[in-house]
Amino acid sequence: MLNLSHQKSVVYRVSLKLVKEVYSITKNIAAEESFVLKSQLRRAAISVCSNIAEGSSGKPKPEKKRFF
Repeated sequence: MLNLSHQKSVVYRVSLKLVKEVYSITKNIAAEESFVLKSQLRRAAISVCSNIAEGSSGKPKPEKKRFF
């Protein structure tokens, strides 16, 4: 069965707010900076959520620490 316990985590919910905030802030980045800076900031914010979700899966404790 699929374990989605990470969605109940406070830190995961805060990371989702981070993603929304980063997207909101980066929408105003100038076009010449858009490709590099905007993309990198957005991917980094999404990476936080992804690592929390992956670390919450049924992995051994040492491996969970690496993701968190």
